[in-house]
Amino acid sequence: MARWCYRHRLVVLVLWVGALFGLGAAGASAGTDYSNVFSLPDTDSKQAYDLMTKAFPRSSGDTDTVVWRSSGDAGSVTDPAVRSRIEPALKEIAGMRGVGEVVGPYDAKNAVQVSRDGRTAFAQVTFTDQANEVPKGLVQKVVDTAQGAERDGLQVELGGQAITRIQEPPTGVSEVVGIAAAAVVLFLAFGSLFAMLLPIVVAIMGVGSGMMATMLLSHVTNVPEVAPLLGSLIGLGVGIDYALFIVTRHRRGIQRGLEPEESAVRALNTSGRAVLFAGGTVCIALAGMLVMNLRFLDGVVIATSLTVVLSVLAAVTLLPALLGLLGPRVLSRKQRRKLAATGPDPAEASGPAARWSAYVQERPRSIAAMALVVMAVLALPVLSLRLGATDQGNNQESTTTRQAYDLLAEGFGPGFNGPLQVVVPGGADTTELVRTIRATDDVAQAAAAPPAGGITVIQVVPKTSPQSVGTDRLIDRLRDDVIPDAGVEAHVGGVTAVFKDFASVTGDRLPYFVGAIIGLGFLLLLIAFRSLVVPLTAALMNLIAAAASFGVLVAVFQWGWGTEFLGIGKEGPITAFLPVIMLSLLFGLSMDYQVFLVSRMHEEWVHTGDNARAVRVGLAETSRVINCAALIMICVFSAFVLSGDMEGAMAGIGLAAAVALDAFILRTALVPAAMHLLGRSNWWLPGWLEGRLPHLAVEPAEPADPPAESPTGPNRNTNPNKNPNPNKNTGPDETAEPQKSGNGGATVVHGFLRTADGDPLAGASVTLVSRGGRQLDRVTSIADGSYIVSVPAPGAYILAVTARGLASRAHHVTVGGGPLVYDVELTDDGVGLVN
Repeated sequence: MARWCYRHRLVVLVLWVGALFGLGAAGASAGTDYSNVFSLPDTDSKQAYDLMTKAFPRSSGDTDTVVWRSSGDAGSVTDPAVRSRIEPALKEIAGMRGVGEVVGPYDAKNAVQVSRDGRTAFAQVTFTDQANEVPKGLVQKVVDTAQGAERDGLQVELGGQAITRIQEPPTGVSEVVGIAAAAVVLFLAFGSLFAMLLPIVVAIMGVGSGMMATMLLSHVTNVPEVAPLLGSLIGLGVGIDYALFIVTRHRRGIQRGLEPEESAVRALNTSGRAVLFAGGTVCIALAGMLVMNLRFLDGVVIATSLTVVLSVLAAVTLLPALLGLLGPRVLSRKQRRKLAATGPDPAEASGPAARWSAYVQERPRSIAAMALVVMAVLALPVLSLRLGATDQGNNQESTTTRQAYDLLAEGFGPGFNGPLQVVVPGGADTTELVRTIRATDDVAQAAAAPPAGGITVIQVVPKTSPQSVGTDRLIDRLRDDVIPDAGVEAHVGGVTAVFKDFASVTGDRLPYFVGAIIGLGFLLLLIAFRSLVVPLTAALMNLIAAAASFGVLVAVFQWGWGTEFLGIGKEGPITAFLPVIMLSLLFGLSMDYQVFLVSRMHEEWVHTGDNARAVRVGLAETSRVINCAALIMICVFSAFVLSGDMEGAMAGIGLAAAVALDAFILRTALVPAAMHLLGRSNWWLPGWLEGRLPHLAVEPAEPADPPAESPTGPNRNTNPNKNPNPNKNTGPDETAEPQKSGNGGATVVHGFLRTADGDPLAGASVTLVSRGGRQLDRVTSIADGSYIVSVPAPGAYILAVTARGLASRAHHVTVGGGPLVYDVELTDDGVGLVN
């Protein structure tokens, strides 16, 4: 497919551009129909909401607040001069289409809407729809009408969910900033303008198609408004990173002497396979959110997974077409001149990455200890994690919603910003219940509205703010003690109660969710790397990264360390649904880095059987591209602080911290250090399990010509990266599967293992591996040093021999139509002699 896309590049490009513009036109024509569906079955707040919707259909929509305060010589808010300006504005708002009712303070029965000092008053504006369904034009008209009544000494502000929507910055600001920052990183990494543009173009095409498709899907399923934001966040990150991995492999192939087309095909056949696997793991991690059984998250799963799938599709189809358009210009002019003057680069990795890899190998204990200390310190704040909901009190001080929130808190107490509704069905007498509620601790006031449809709603104003622990305790007290003692059926609802229930449900189901995504990730890595220790290590590292990233999140957003500096408003609890979304994305991205890192280590392991070399080479050859990819993701995620959405800012900062810690500490230091300490145990897999697992090649080595060697002896060049014969490729970059010759079928390789003194070598491990990296058979030599391994068909293979205290060896063997006799001599000085 890669070769077809490379050769038919104009066709592929036209198809992608046509698809993007087609989806864009359809999306623009259909518009959006996003909706937040907080379906919490079997919760008290959900029952209260259903009863209110049935009894008060016109008042079941979003309720926002108009707040005004007089100061100086303006007098009281009840003075005729103030009323003459406020009342006409409220009357005009009440007559707007889409407004259910306006309840003002100038009716005698609503006198409680004026503060005790007479300086602050409020009116409640109830829309006929929920906040996300109220047209922005109507909201803006309400704001303009209310604030049009201002004059010197009279301040008018508005608060509520619908009002918040018109304060959001223009769509796409965070995406543009993130792409610009990623472009700078890519240019510094590649040194080429064209190479820099490739990942960005691929990501834009993938994310753009995903966003347009999400717009269309919002008409057929419930997609929350935050879903496109999260979809673009994860789509830009993985889209740029996946293209980066492939372009890096392609450029390296050209620099090592391959023709552009062959280099592109090999890049897609190696890194492209890893991209497909990594994209699949991200989607699986995202699908783990379905375990929560929360309808709100279903739309998030759809939007983010669709964007990731399209980003992967763009990377494996559009990218090779773009590589075909560029040809050798994917290298900078300086690199092309160097290639022409000095020839291909050597295969051995060099530079800072190789030096760091060697340093990790020399000091694995100290590096592992330092990395664990850093992660543990960053994870400490997670012990204070409190789930809840953000509100207008967390907005920036310059916004009208934040000022309205502060005016109400100052004039009436903080509880006015989060009233509770106690809904009593069946027409029961609520007099005694109201009296009991008023006498309850932490209740500022309680009043029953006239019944409708046999349902009575008691408005309860707490003394504490909506985000306060005291408000949560009050809700529990009402449900567990006050209402049962009154002997009536009643349900506690309201926005504050809904989010409290949402946080409770999330906390209860979170362990099942974490278990599901860790289990799936473990299974995938087990199949891919034929090891129990590697997936166990990955699962542990993912948990460490999650704890540390949530520690950073708590310190910034809950403790307020740097919120004003970042311009994201005031500290508060962590949004209840954020841990689920963040953990899905974090586990998916962590799996990406684990796959790219360990796949190179595994490739080296199956060729040499030397764990120390495998870890060193794998880290040296992948750490630079992983760190570059992480830096790009950090830029993209951090830019979402500019989205104007508190949840988006939380997700951006949390994921940026998670990626930074995962890439720069875990994958670059702790994982390789741990693998050095574990040694050969990294690749241990019980024999009974080996035969039952399917084979999955994540990233095969680069293909090469078969080695020219005799069946009676291996290539004496035992270091696969040092080839004395330029016409004979003996490195680990061969990937061709065994090629059948003749009509032969299954056969064997057998012989004797001996030491340099000629003594039989018992207990040595002999492994037959395909040149694509798949283990075919593994045996242990017996007392006389003999062994026999089964071969599925004639062809070229790798025979790896390891023994305690002796140098491990990997030999290329070519098996014909019959059994091959192959004796091996192992020495302790690294020289292998055969026959």
